[in-house]
Amino acid sequence: MSKVIMGCAAVSIDGFIANESDDVGPLFDWAGNGDVEWTWSGAPEEHPMRSTRPSIDFIRATYPRIGCVVMGRRTFDLTDGWGGVPAAGEHVFVVTHKPPTDWKHAGTAPFTFVTDGVASAIEQARALAGDDRIVDVAAGQIGGQALRLGLVDQIVMNVVPVVFGSGRPFFGAMGSGDVITLDNPTRVAQGDRVTHLLYDVS
Repeated sequence: MSKVIMGCAAVSIDGFIANESDDVGPLFDWAGNGDVEWTWSGAPEEHPMRSTRPSIDFIRATYPRIGCVVMGRRTFDLTDGWGGVPAAGEHVFVVTHKPPTDWKHAGTAPFTFVTDGVASAIEQARALAGDDRIVDVAAGQIGGQALRLGLVDQIVMNVVPVVFGSGRPFFGAMGSGDVITLDNPTRVAQGDRVTHLLYDVS
């Protein structure tokens, strides 16, 4: 069965993936401040980035093969579904209360709108991804829900030394009783203005 990894490209040191205005500020600087050119999956048609070798090695070891992505409606709306082309993987499952009715890529893009919850979206994503690829669940509300439901195998945090003070939390809206204890990270890498951490969820 596919491994489920929760993460995002970057998170502030105080735990936010964007500020209150959905601005990511300097969170993605690490993907352009290095001396090695690379693309996420290695495909030449992707937009190239420049990072340090430790960052690239960490990302490629952690995300060996993304099959499907699970994300929320907020991210979908903010990106317009990347114009119908998944930013990672081959298929995107969008958790929403109501699918969009006017999206111009509906019916042709590899996007599925799931209205019966996070667990259903992850189940569908795992079935489509197959055993040899991973399912990437976006951090934020959807990732936090999946974690609390026990559906996440690993957590990836690419921590950037910036403090937002408030914004969109990496783990979504956690309740006072939602305490999840993890062991020490199983993989750590130091890039340029980013620390990469991988946690196993037992």
